Amino acid sequence: MPAQTSAPAEAAPVASTGAQETEAALAKENLVDMEAEETVVPASPGQQSWLVRHFSLLLRRDRQAQKAGQLFSGLLALNVVFLGGAFICSMIFNNVAVTLGDVWILLAVLKALSLLWLLCYVAGTTRRPHAVLYRDPHAGPVWVRGSLLLFGNCTICLNVFRVGYDVSHIHCKSQLELLFPALDIIFTGLQTWVLWKHCKDCIQVQTNFTRCGLMLTLATNLLMWVLAVTNDSLHREIEAELNALMKKFSGNDTNTCLCLNVTVCEVFRKGYLMLYPFSTEYCLICCAVLFVMWKNVGRRLAPHASAHPGAPSFHLHGAIFGPLLGLLALVAGVCVFVIFQIEASGPSIARQYFTLYYAFYAAVLPSMSLACLAGTAIHGLEERELDTLKNPTRSVDVVLLMGAALGQMGISYFSIVAIVATRPHELLNRLILAYSVLLILQHIAQNLFIIEGLHRRPLWEAAPGGLAEKPEAEPHRRGSLLELGQDLRRASRAYIHSYSHLNWKRRALKEISLFLILCNITLWMMPAFGIHPEFENGLEKDFYGYRTWFTIVNFGLPLGVFYRMHSVGGLVEVYLGA
Repeated sequence: MPAQTSAPAEAAPVASTGAQETEAALAKENLVDMEAEETVVPASPGQQSWLVRHFSLLLRRDRQAQKAGQLFSGLLALNVVFLGGAFICSMIFNNVAVTLGDVWILLAVLKALSLLWLLCYVAGTTRRPHAVLYRDPHAGPVWVRGSLLLFGNCTICLNVFRVGYDVSHIHCKSQLELLFPALDIIFTGLQTWVLWKHCKDCIQVQTNFTRCGLMLTLATNLLMWVLAVTNDSLHREIEAELNALMKKFSGNDTNTCLCLNVTVCEVFRKGYLMLYPFSTEYCLICCAVLFVMWKNVGRRLAPHASAHPGAPSFHLHGAIFGPLLGLLALVAGVCVFVIFQIEASGPSIARQYFTLYYAFYAAVLPSMSLACLAGTAIHGLEERELDTLKNPTRSVDVVLLMGAALGQMGISYFSIVAIVATRPHELLNRLILAYSVLLILQHIAQNLFIIEGLHRRPLWEAAPGGLAEKPEAEPHRRGSLLELGQDLRRASRAYIHSYSHLNWKRRALKEISLFLILCNITLWMMPAFGIHPEFENGLEKDFYGYRTWFTIVNFGLPLGVFYRMHSVGGLVEVYLGA
């Protein structure tokens, strides 16, 4: 009998030890599954250790191959940009050896190669259903795709006006010049369609070839932007033709190439000058989208990360003061914009209209800066946690936001130097000086507010986790309807308490976000669709020279317009996250 009782006593520890070994084996197997993202067949401890080493080696080799592909494609883009930059700089400093036609030929070759790669990409992703297994939900938001479509169509219209202008001067121009705008139309149309459709792709096949194609296309767009910023040949040609027409009407002969139909040429000329900034905007947006696609090549996402089921839609939620103040700024901006454009259609712009234009900015920018500082302070008082998860799209958004801010800030610093060094005591120059300083401060304050808001975890992301954990953690406490009702009442009281505790902060953030959204739309519209006072007031142009100031303005203004658009997208994210 003692022997019989001792047998179970000895069997119990053996059974418990076996159970512990089984649980340890299962835990180790799950760890291998999470790291390798593969299904592992249960095996003995020796075989599992070999599998762990094998999968770790495969993962390490995969990461090394991915980094090698990124490095090689990045070096390819860098060399293409340096080659094109050398051509463009040689054209600027030695126009005899390297002409604008040589730069166009280089860009035509790059566009043709990019077109071939875009066609291969579309054909490869269409014929292989497993090529794109994941799609990044953060990439290609609505405002980016809408801007891509808008500026792509404007760039196509710009090249149509360019073709029409060249055709009207065909008697004194080479027919080969018509080839480059026509190729640009095809390239822009196909690229816009591909980026619109595939901007969220995380492609899993031919990753190195895809990375190289994306970097080649990105380098081509970057060189197109650099050429558009630095090339003022057509602007000089238009200005020379206008001067020649004035001389012809006054009875003097001229050797300048004149248009055969003055009315038609006037339409082409005005259309080209109005749409010219949109081509630079289009190149910048394409570079941003292509870079995000390049970062997403070979990326694997969790199944639940493909969508945001709990993401809220855009509603005002009782916001009153922010939309009202924003609409007031929008209406005032439209009035100032229309008045200035009507005056700009004449032969010259009176100084009082410049004063009105800069006075509007001097009134709006301080209010935007104060709103951004208040929003940043409220972010510091919030109880929301920081979102520390890896998000390549958010990282690119932050880099683009800070990089695009350098455009207007650079113009402002150049204006400050020109004003202080010449005539700082005149009323208009004082307004331009105040405008430049306030614009720099507003960019800094708004960047702080948006970046702080983007790194806060949205409330609608935290809710599903808490609701999902409760049924798993406490299933035994919901055995009756009475207990279920008590739990629901307790959860409702806790939710109402937390909502009322954060209500004023959330409401203030939503009011500030809506006000800044409308103000940024206003400040986006005025430089995007009209004459640029920075170039027309004559102060900086006389101080730095025509070509230098043309390059500075064409470099900074498209970045400034892009910054306003990007800020609107970021502010919408901040609004929804609040």
